[in-house]
Amino acid sequence: MNTFLLLLISIPVIEIYLFIKIGSQVGAFNTILLVFISAFFGIIYARYEGFNSLRSGMSQILKNELPVYEIISSAALAFAALLLILPGFATDFLGLLIIFPPTRKLIFKKVSIKQKPINEKQDFINGEFEDIDDENERKL
Repeated sequence: MNTFLLLLISIPVIEIYLFIKIGSQVGAFNTILLVFISAFFGIIYARYEGFNSLRSGMSQILKNELPVYEIISSAALAFAALLLILPGFATDFLGLLIIFPPTRKLIFKKVSIKQKPINEKQDFINGEFEDIDDENERKL
């Protein structure tokens, strides 16, 4: 909960700081124009990458394989598009990092959980059982 609260407070502070710094360098109108241009081109590129992910997922399905990477990639692209719609330079930068496939794969490798390979000899399920005799079967 504290991490969420920290992000909720720090992201707008960072964005305001960047607006002031960039606005003082290039001017207010150019700063606003830059935010709209980055959002526009970012959303167009996110749409393009989303269609590529959809196309790749369909080819995986045609091969009778589960398109796990494509599903996660599509969710990440939707999150990146949301970040690009939000006004600000830090969120645009993060959204662009998520949109580009090489950085997206790098992020997935860092975040993914490593699973231990299952031995071929351990293809059984451990469990306990109790043999219960039915009283009615004994009377018949």
